[in-house]
Amino acid sequence: MTRRSIWRRNAGRWAAGGALSLAVVLGVATLSGRPAWQSMSPQTALVRLSFTHSGVRNCRDRTAEELARLPPNMRSAQLCDRRRAPVRVEMEIDGRRVLAADLPPSGLVGSGPSRAYERIELPAGAHRLDLRLSDNPAADGFAYSATFDVTLAPAQSLAVDFNAASGGFFLH
Repeated sequence: MTRRSIWRRNAGRWAAGGALSLAVVLGVATLSGRPAWQSMSPQTALVRLSFTHSGVRNCRDRTAEELARLPPNMRSAQLCDRRRAPVRVEMEIDGRRVLAADLPPSGLVGSGPSRAYERIELPAGAHRLDLRLSDNPAADGFAYSATFDVTLAPAQSLAVDFNAASGGFFLH
């Protein structure tokens, strides 16, 4: 048998397979756009607070006697607990408190950073966001605070992030 005769004998199978594949692709393409779905109502906007930040550690200075008893390669001036402090975060929108949480440290022994993810739906329009964060429970008040006046369009998603090295809260 030659190649040409094998091709002619299987031409019907190739055509049927191609037609079936085309029908499946067209069906998936048609159904992928239906039904029209929206996650929010048309006049709603979304504010997302999402960050990772580490609380402080409880540390104390070692005495001269403690340092003298240690081998030279282990003589660090401070002794710190492994566990980190929880991070306290508060958020007000238009003067109404929508979030007040103590975020525990992550990790098996609490040595990792605290993580936050909050999703708040708001009516579209102008809003005032007041944010506060404390990473040291021994200190009074909040170490970081920020106020933003934002105007949200319908179906807009605004992300609020935090970075201590950049000075605190910022918007995306």
